[in-house]
Amino acid sequence: MRIVCLEEHVSFPEITKLIPEEIIGDQTKSPMMQKLAPKLADITGERLKSMDDNGITVQVLSVINPGADLLSPEDGPAFAKQYNDLLAEKIAGNHKRFAAFAHLPLTAPEAAAEELERTVKTHNFRGALINGLIQGEFLDHPKFAPVLQRAEQLGVPIYLHPGLPPEAVKEAYYSNLPKGSGMALSIGGWGWHSETAIHTLRLIISGTFDRYPKLKLIIGHMGEMLPMMMARCDTFFAPNQTGNNQRTISDTLKEQVYITTSGIFTIPPLMAAIETFGIDNIMFSVDYPFATNESGKKFLDSLTLPAQEIEKIAFKNADRILGLNTSHL
Repeated sequence: MRIVCLEEHVSFPEITKLIPEEIIGDQTKSPMMQKLAPKLADITGERLKSMDDNGITVQVLSVINPGADLLSPEDGPAFAKQYNDLLAEKIAGNHKRFAAFAHLPLTAPEAAAEELERTVKTHNFRGALINGLIQGEFLDHPKFAPVLQRAEQLGVPIYLHPGLPPEAVKEAYYSNLPKGSGMALSIGGWGWHSETAIHTLRLIISGTFDRYPKLKLIIGHMGEMLPMMMARCDTFFAPNQTGNNQRTISDTLKEQVYITTSGIFTIPPLMAAIETFGIDNIMFSVDYPFATNESGKKFLDSLTLPAQEIEKIAFKNADRILGLNTSHL
């Protein structure tokens, strides 16, 4: 069976070293990032072998932080262009196995919109991945309208991925905890998921999705807690009452938001996702190298759903939503 994964990450040290030390800080110095650095930089070595060993047909690659969001509007566009061109170069000749999401210079939104279009038309990238807040701001801010509008026009999705929390949030919620648990709580242990859910809800409540009704958003980690909270959110944000949303939270999520399994490999969250978002909105992903292909494949193999539903999760939904041309992949 064909298997497509679309929250699979890269980080190239030859590009990140261009970010000044005083700006990048310690983002690449954690023990986890140091350990995973070789895997993030690799494309056709260990990564491809692991894909082969686990029957993964295609990875859609995306740049994990640090990146252009750390740079000024003047410096970000050239940095992002260089990153995207290098990513395109590294997957050239392997288009049956790899596709990519664009890395965007979001501190310069007009330039980011142009870069999205350039990478889609020049490199056949399948959309863009955005790593959380942009210097403390959410995508519902009017300044980011050019990016959302261009993604809608091009018919490509935006993958909203978590990023490191702002310092004020870290201090308020994740400080004074033992043995580094505050950092763990702020990222994959909880904070990443709640922040991405809030980010998605802001796009609905602000009316942003209603302004761009054909915009497609992808979020990972089995819906970032939203399946469990969807009905409750509906009770608080009735259309045109609490916020500017013209539709219910649940209708908007089902119509414009798609989710992946990335890093969540147990059955109960999947069942909740199917019951809320629907089988046509769910795509398999691993979150490589932060999760292993082995654990993802074991989960996929454990599913007892009807064969046609497993195929939708494994590849059919991704092929449709990302516009993957299977004759060229």
